[in-house]
Amino acid sequence: MTKKILKALAGEKQEVPPIWMMRQAGRYLPEYRETRAQAGDFLSLCYNSELAAEVTLQPIRRYGFDASILFADILLLPQALGADLWFVTGEGPRLSTLQTQLDFENLRTPSEINETLAPVYETVKILSQELPKETTLIGFAGAPWTVATYMVAGRGTPDQAPAHLLKDENPELFDNLINLLVEGTIEYLSHQINAGAEVIKIFDSWAGSLKGHDFDKYALEPCKKIIAALKTKYPETPIIAFPRQAGDRYIGFAKKAGADCLAIDDSVSAEWIAQNVQDDGCVQGNLASSHMVSGGTELIKETKKIVKALSNGPHIFNLGHGITPDADPDNVQIMIDTIRNVN
Repeated sequence: MTKKILKALAGEKQEVPPIWMMRQAGRYLPEYRETRAQAGDFLSLCYNSELAAEVTLQPIRRYGFDASILFADILLLPQALGADLWFVTGEGPRLSTLQTQLDFENLRTPSEINETLAPVYETVKILSQELPKETTLIGFAGAPWTVATYMVAGRGTPDQAPAHLLKDENPELFDNLINLLVEGTIEYLSHQINAGAEVIKIFDSWAGSLKGHDFDKYALEPCKKIIAALKTKYPETPIIAFPRQAGDRYIGFAKKAGADCLAIDDSVSAEWIAQNVQDDGCVQGNLASSHMVSGGTELIKETKKIVKALSNGPHIFNLGHGITPDADPDNVQIMIDTIRNVN
């Protein structure tokens, strides 16, 4: 039995697209909130292999998604490289900032990250045993540019200005950081695949803030290097790239980067994706996550519209971004039922 997600990633068009959601294990689910409370806090949950596996399995039990994504966080890698990481309730992650050559020199090497990240690999091993046989296990990491923006600013910022400033004022330091993150990401994802991840996704959440040559240098090239290294070692492992809010730069990105699938946010229409991107292969997306909050007839209408628009090629149905904590779990079921019964 070939899994539905793997068929789509191999370029196969399916009558009913496979479905999963970014952040499908999350605060919108009461069972997740209970398990997170049991863990104590978010980071403790990430590093508790049994509980991290449990929250990953929860949405599979509830909804029967076609894929499950490892429960972790893109900032575990910089923490493993030596950055301080903590989470502020209601505000999100905080990191020690990287501003100088000395800050960079104090980081660990990629070969030193695996002791810290061992619980994540253990979570993958547990999931590879416990997931239903038809469910694909997706591993992931943040793309170097996005991870670097957090390491430089110490937090998410509206425009990623601190990272842009550092790359312009001290390009040598910034390039060294990007190169370190490329190597660290290859190491991290290789271990996830060794532990049982069947598909890899690379999240570049802040790719859209890069323009022109900077987009090629800091979004496309690092992604291309990571994919090339992984494909050399694991040629059978499909890779999904997600340069969020790339706009016209979505066109041709998968082919240039060597990705098997391009995940696309909801700032562009499904019709545009079909016309401009899907010729290159599998696409993933792209319902606005706000529909998981508002529901109603608009949710059903938009879901059907996306399925129809992307029905002529390989498509994995997903949201354009992660599901939000205020989403209604019932709306997720409505979305799934709509997709699986659309004709």
